[in-house]
Amino acid sequence: MGGNVGQLGTHTCKSLAEDDPSDPVEPPRRPTGNLIMHSMAMLGREFCYAVEAAYVTPVLLSVGLPRSLYSTVWLLSPILGFLLQPVVGLASDHCRARWGRRRPYILTLGILMLSGMALYLNGDAVVSALIADPRRKRIWAITITMIGVVAFDFAADFIDGPIKAYLFDVCSHEDKERGLHYHALFTGLGGALGYLLGAIDWAHLEIGRVLGTEFQVMFFFSALVLALCFIIHLCSIPEAPLRDVSKDISPQQAPQDFPLSSDKMYQYGSIEKAKNHSVNPELALQGEKNKNPAEQTRKAMTMKSLLRALVNMPPHYRCLCISHLIGWTAFLSNMLFFTDFMGQIVYHGDPYGAHNSTEFLIYERGVEVGCWGLCINSVFSSLYSYLQKPLVTYIGLKGLYFMGYLLFGLGTGFIGLFPNVYSTLALCTLFGVMSSTLYTVPFNLIAKYHREEQEEKRHQAPGGGGDGDGRGQGLDCAVLTCMVQLAQILVGGGLGFLVNKAGSVIVVITASAVALVGCCFVALFVRYVD
Repeated sequence: MGGNVGQLGTHTCKSLAEDDPSDPVEPPRRPTGNLIMHSMAMLGREFCYAVEAAYVTPVLLSVGLPRSLYSTVWLLSPILGFLLQPVVGLASDHCRARWGRRRPYILTLGILMLSGMALYLNGDAVVSALIADPRRKRIWAITITMIGVVAFDFAADFIDGPIKAYLFDVCSHEDKERGLHYHALFTGLGGALGYLLGAIDWAHLEIGRVLGTEFQVMFFFSALVLALCFIIHLCSIPEAPLRDVSKDISPQQAPQDFPLSSDKMYQYGSIEKAKNHSVNPELALQGEKNKNPAEQTRKAMTMKSLLRALVNMPPHYRCLCISHLIGWTAFLSNMLFFTDFMGQIVYHGDPYGAHNSTEFLIYERGVEVGCWGLCINSVFSSLYSYLQKPLVTYIGLKGLYFMGYLLFGLGTGFIGLFPNVYSTLALCTLFGVMSSTLYTVPFNLIAKYHREEQEEKRHQAPGGGGDGDGRGQGLDCAVLTCMVQLAQILVGGGLGFLVNKAGSVIVVITASAVALVGCCFVALFVRYVD
């Protein structure tokens, strides 16, 4: 009888592990092609981000958006993201859709991204075709454009968490590291392609004349790239649905094999064993029957449980989130105002001059060169992502994390102290080092933390492996990604005031100072796992 019990137990655990990616049983190794397909979502997302960076300001100016509403446009999306992203992460941890836990959210957010782009790139043209009254046309054009920008930013910011959690669910530990490197590689490639596409003068080409304006051309390419990339991503690696383990065990099998815990119904596919195998199986099964699965899932997703999971987050997770916040605050401080810095400080142009004045034309030239600097950043981010693989064997994750912050801090400091066209473009390569670091190292540490926790659970006494705090990989990835939204709020609310008072040079100085503070923090407070 003991032999039969062991065989049946092994078979059941294997089946559940296949059905649920977050089971402590290690998922199978994934081919390189599957990891590349999975990374295509990052290419499509960053491509559309680059298009937005290049065109959203001209679009907002063209519809006549008042200056008083600019802060609303840029702050509304990160505020919503910061408040709601942990909710989405926790909901995806408990999602029981047949298609898997993460992919339904990725598909929904991808559609929202596409809808947002359609509104802010085509809204003015559609409104002009439907409304003749100039005043009403302006009001509707501003409204639709603002909704499009907020919807796109909201979805594009949100989608990173489910994508990372999807990768962690379906991959072994080695494949998680490889997948994160591919994610950073294709993120840089997508940004470079988006900036290059935005630099082309489409108005004088045949496709520009056919589609109408360059805004419609960019929407055509963005929608095509986004749709293809997300279709490839969603078909890359199968994701099994989260299942109720009590449904997978017949009453005849349970008394012989598995004494089920009556208070842990959802264990991401794992089976809770009773201490010393002393629980009465019939009582356990009776307890399971008395519980409504839908009610338990709703209970697990209450705001109270979410706040409890966030408050009870282990200290090393909290320190990692703080370091991520510092890094993104430094990075965004520089990137959001970089083209303006090039136009005003490096080229000595005047953005407030008459549009036919020499000072304004010089400013525009500086902005164009600044866009090429952002393209250099994206290209070098891809290259550095590839170089991280051999570097991590020599200096480890701590060395990579520290070096990314240090090089960015020194680079932006030199740019602020010695503004020169060629040296600034050369130092844009260090922006790519920071970008790649932020996209890989923190999530790599999250994966290592979860692996360490799973190893501890395996060595615990039977019955002690329950996930009692309600945290899953989706929630942890979402909380980490929330730091990006919080950084946007801090930068959008604080640096705008500083720029008005001290000029654009304060931007790179602030970015340098914050990054150097981040160096000390990642060296002293972030916990690293071998």
